[in-house]
Amino acid sequence: MPSTKSSFIEKVLGRIDVLNPENLQSFVERLARDRSFLETLFNTIEDGVLVADREGKVTYLNAAASQLTGFDEDAAMDQPVTRLLPELDWASLQAADHEGGRSVMRREFELDYPRKRFIRLYAAPLDGEAKGSTGMALILHDATEAREQTHEAIESERIQALTLLAASVAHELGNPLNALSIHLQLMEREIRKLGQPAVGVEGGLAKREGDPDEVSDIAAKLEKYIGVAKGEVNRLDYIVTQFLQAIRPSKPKLKKNSLNDTVQETIELLRPEFDNRGQAIKLEFAKSLPLAVFDAAQIKQSLINLMKNSMHAMSTGGELVIKTGEAGGGVWVSLTDTGGGIPQEQIKRIFEPYYTTKEKGSGLGLMIVQRIVRDHDGRLELMSHGGKGTTFRIWLPQEERRQHLLETAANEA
Repeated sequence: MPSTKSSFIEKVLGRIDVLNPENLQSFVERLARDRSFLETLFNTIEDGVLVADREGKVTYLNAAASQLTGFDEDAAMDQPVTRLLPELDWASLQAADHEGGRSVMRREFELDYPRKRFIRLYAAPLDGEAKGSTGMALILHDATEAREQTHEAIESERIQALTLLAASVAHELGNPLNALSIHLQLMEREIRKLGQPAVGVEGGLAKREGDPDEVSDIAAKLEKYIGVAKGEVNRLDYIVTQFLQAIRPSKPKLKKNSLNDTVQETIELLRPEFDNRGQAIKLEFAKSLPLAVFDAAQIKQSLINLMKNSMHAMSTGGELVIKTGEAGGGVWVSLTDTGGGIPQEQIKRIFEPYYTTKEKGSGLGLMIVQRIVRDHDGRLELMSHGGKGTTFRIWLPQEERRQHLLETAANEA
């Protein structure tokens, strides 16, 4: 149902050709009051509000946005939004807007001018769910202080978290260890029946002539028990790995690496799991992608966590599209699944420690990914379309980050 104000404007515009000067003046005065009210409202909020048209040029910014970017209204108007926000990937936002439909766009990046700040951005198309583009509204939240407080809180609470995690890990390890112990005992019993020690199982099988059926049954049981034991060992290894990475994060060992190669190696590690679930992997790698500075092992761990999340989000079947590319002085890799997407109420919580929507999830995977990417001076971006899936994108700098200098008018001339 349209708002009263929209109905009023539509009615007036429908009769504008027959309005007399007095009515037209009254209409203009009401519009002026409405504009004054909205400007007062937007200028009192702490978050920056910036509006860009379909070409990416600034058409409005409030006082908070002016303070965050260092541009006053006169200097910002009709300027490309990327001049105010150099780290903003406007092309990807615009592409999502053109696609239409319900979408959630969230970005995190750093502003170096007028002073270094950590910005959390939320973007919404001006035309709602319609396809095409009429521009976008950008909400800029200064999360610098919150980020610093979060880091301090993580450091101060790490010892307390260690106790909590140790208890949780001990509980998680209990059942697998018990299963391992029982099945190893069963294996020992079956081996004793063969009349040979464990190292001589094949010889024992060979000597049980005259009773091939019993030997075959024993071998089948041993194979089954060993399979269960291996599965439990793998689960233990995953739990312990996640635990250690959350508690003892290591600094990245930065050197020039190929992102395409790192992504390909990660895919080969997980391809059997995707095949078992009937899920396809589609690759769209950029050719001649330049080298970037990162720790290949840590980025591989981040990709494993993201790929496993996509795998579980798609349940059985589905397709994971993995792309790489170059943008903004760095390289990027994106992972787009065909799952159900992330509900809007969960977007702000999915990076919190211990928050998980999985029955057996630890709630540490995305926190680890975010920490690794930040340690690389990179960016982790998330875009989720309701019912269409989710895209995570990791951007990594090609070189060590340097201070951005604002171009002068003379340089632009």
